[in-house]
Amino acid sequence: MTASDTGALNAAAAPTEMREPKNDRLFVEALARGFRVLEAFADNPAPMSISEIAAVTALDKSAVQRLVHTLLIIGYLEKTSGGVAPSRRVLERSFDYLRSSPLVNRAVPILANLRRSIKERVDLSLFDDLSMIYVVRMQSKRDTLYAHLIGRRVPTFCTSGGRAVLSHLDREAVLDILHRSDRRKITPRTTVEIDEILARIEEVRETGYSLAIEQVLVGEIAVAAAVLDGAGQPVGAVHIAASLAEWKPDEFVSRAGPLVTAAAAGLRPV
Repeated sequence: MTASDTGALNAAAAPTEMREPKNDRLFVEALARGFRVLEAFADNPAPMSISEIAAVTALDKSAVQRLVHTLLIIGYLEKTSGGVAPSRRVLERSFDYLRSSPLVNRAVPILANLRRSIKERVDLSLFDDLSMIYVVRMQSKRDTLYAHLIGRRVPTFCTSGGRAVLSHLDREAVLDILHRSDRRKITPRTTVEIDEILARIEEVRETGYSLAIEQVLVGEIAVAAAVLDGAGQPVGAVHIAASLAEWKPDEFVSRAGPLVTAAAAGLRPV
């Protein structure tokens, strides 16, 4: 994936913008601004100066200086030669989330078995409006940095897991997500036209799983099925991803489709 591809992916998969409520007496504005400082690193994965953070967050430079100082003191930022960056302590909060998630706890053994069966990359992602967020990743022999990292966001509108999730929403909800999405091409084959996306979603409703070919990464084919909660609402997706250099699409779908569908069904609460 090139730098330009990565930039397009980050923009397309950006989380919903945090809006500070007005006239909410319980809302702590200073705390929200502290998180805005931490979130400034989402699209800037490198140390930043006070001035750079202020520019990204649109906060006053003196306010950023105080917030950064506080985050340094409590350990969520650390000083580097290039400025400040998120510290290791941030990882502890990710661990807290993953350890406390019933879905993740149920998923790990099922995904491990799936990985042994097909010997390709297996992922679990969670549905977060315009994005799918990877929370479990089990690698194949084709290793890349981004294929290892949990917490990575990918767009809902064009990914296999996203389309699988959208197939379980009504048309109005689907159109709302599509219209709010930054539907730019990440690869030359990324589907961005709404009518085409709707057609792909309809196919998922018929087969039970979603196929994506080079939608996010050139040379990658992926199949996914939605994970539903007890009320039948989509909360995430199980993915299997492989290389087009090693699989013909029909063969991959024939092999991975039933496996990913069974794995996702096994994650639904009884």
